[in-house]
Amino acid sequence: MKLHAIEAGNFKLDGGAMFGVVPKSLWSRTNPADADNMIDIAARCLLIEDGKRLILIDTGMGDKQSDKFFSYYHPWGDATLERSLKTKGFHPDDITDVFLTHLHFDHSGGCIKTAENGQKLLPSFKNATYWSNNDHWKWATQPNAREKASFLKENILPIEESGHLKFVEKGEKPYSFSEEMGFGILFVDGHTDKQMIPHITYKNKTVVFAADLLPTVGHLPLPYVMGFDTRPLLTLDEKERFLNKAADENFYLWLEHDAHNPIITVKHTEKGVRMDERFELEDFFDL
Repeated sequence: MKLHAIEAGNFKLDGGAMFGVVPKSLWSRTNPADADNMIDIAARCLLIEDGKRLILIDTGMGDKQSDKFFSYYHPWGDATLERSLKTKGFHPDDITDVFLTHLHFDHSGGCIKTAENGQKLLPSFKNATYWSNNDHWKWATQPNAREKASFLKENILPIEESGHLKFVEKGEKPYSFSEEMGFGILFVDGHTDKQMIPHITYKNKTVVFAADLLPTVGHLPLPYVMGFDTRPLLTLDEKERFLNKAADENFYLWLEHDAHNPIITVKHTEKGVRMDERFELEDFFDL
């Protein structure tokens, strides 16, 4: 098995929204804001190469939205999903599976592209199976008013229309997306209903794609919960259980949204679970 970091494009989000009720004087220590109160955000996807399978976890925002849409999110840097795949020696047609942690636009936007004639929306990965789960799909396609702006139908409905959509199911025991490659799933509900957090066995390590359960290093303290979370008190409980286990079992946490801390481990301290080691991608892959 090989892991590849796929940088799908950096952007900015409002720091207050990213940290909810936590004062700026506290969260800005780890996530400094610009003059408009915006903080750096990454869309660091993960590509798993294992035999004949190429599994891409999340896809970033994509590039089909309007200039007005992107003006809200201040894109920065030159990374794109397709360019990053090419740098790693892959083409979108090589992808066999697209695993979506959840269907918010900054995780699913790259799933769908506009056809060359501009008249039709098509899967960006024409040979891939797209994976969600039944409960989250219903949540996203029949959205509540609070999350409606995050579930864009142009990112979601064409997946089903293409015939490429399949669901994984939540059972009583932790679900394994691919038992032979050591790919398990933790289901969490605080941020959005039935978000899926992949746990991957890699070189005798457990790599956890943290998605929006832990967006950045700055979100390690338990009360530091995003204003976007639909059930913040549930996030507190889910994050506490997860971080304690991550510290106990020395998980390597792949931070999708942290623009400056790609992979970390955590440890128990008097203040709770905090960062232990930080790894650049090239350093981690050499371990």
